[in-house]
Amino acid sequence: MNFVILDLEWNSAYSKSAHRFVNEIIEFGAVKVDGDLNEIGSFSRLITPRVKKKLNGRVKQLTHLTNEDLADGGDFLTVTDEFAGFVGDSVIMTWGTGDIHALIDNFLLYTKNRRIPFLRSYCDLQEYCEKAIGQYDEGNQIGLGRFAEMIGVKFSEEEQHRAAADAYLSLKNLKKVIGGYPLEKCVMDAACEEFYDRMLFKNFFITDISSPEIDREQLKFFCEQCGNQARRVKRWKLRNKNFNADFYCKNCDEKFTGRVSFKKRFDGIKVNKRIVPKTEKKE
Repeated sequence: MNFVILDLEWNSAYSKSAHRFVNEIIEFGAVKVDGDLNEIGSFSRLITPRVKKKLNGRVKQLTHLTNEDLADGGDFLTVTDEFAGFVGDSVIMTWGTGDIHALIDNFLLYTKNRRIPFLRSYCDLQEYCEKAIGQYDEGNQIGLGRFAEMIGVKFSEEEQHRAAADAYLSLKNLKKVIGGYPLEKCVMDAACEEFYDRMLFKNFFITDISSPEIDREQLKFFCEQCGNQARRVKRWKLRNKNFNADFYCKNCDEKFTGRVSFKKRFDGIKVNKRIVPKTEKKE
C-alpha cells in the first residue's frame, strides 16, 4: 500500500456567484511513499486563483508567494486531474482535516459536487501521530511545527507554509512515530457518502438541559467518599458550555458541585463529567 501525504495552501476569498467565502486553493504539494515510508514520488503545482486575483497580505507573508507567481499557475481542475494520476490508488494523508475541507469547498465551487474524485482512502495524519505518542485530544490538536518540536524533528522556518515543504515535514513526523499506534485504525473509507457527512458535520455543545438528546442518567452524581448518589440541591446553570449544579451527600454531610457537558459529534454525544469540591476555585 502506498501513501500520498498532501498539503495545500489557500487564499480566503468571497465568491459572488456562490454568495459565500471560500478557501480558494492556490498550491498543491505532496510526497508519495511506499509501505515502508520510502519516497517514490513528489508533486508540486501552483494554481491561478479565479475568485480573487490578489493574495491576502497574511498569505503573502506566510508563503512568500506573489501574485505574479500564481499568474503562471494552472487551472484548478487541470491540476487536480494531474494529481489524480499521481495519487492512483494510494491512501491520502493530511495533517488535520482542514485540507480536506478546502478540497470539498473548492470542488463544490467548481463542479457543484462535494466529491473529491481522487480520494478513496484517507488518514488524518495529525490524529495518527498524536495517538502514536499517546497525546490525542480532539479538542486540543497539535499543529505541524509544534508537533515536530515536541518529538525532536529539526526543521527551519523555510520548511513551513509552503505546500511541498509542509508535506515533507509531515512525513518526517510520521517516520519518527510510526509504529506507536496501528496505522490501519486511522485509515478511513473515503469513497462513501458517510465520509463526507462526517467531514462536514460541525460538532456543537448542547446548551439546553431539557434536550431529549441528553441522557438523564448522566445528570446524576455520586459522592466520591461513600459512593452513594448525591441529591441535587440547586438548579442547573450553564456556564462556559458546562452545566453546573450543587449536590449534597446526606451520608457524608458533604457538598460539591457537579459539572457536565454534552458535545454532539457525528458518532454521538461525548459526555464530560467532573466533581468540583466546594474548596476548589470555580472556573
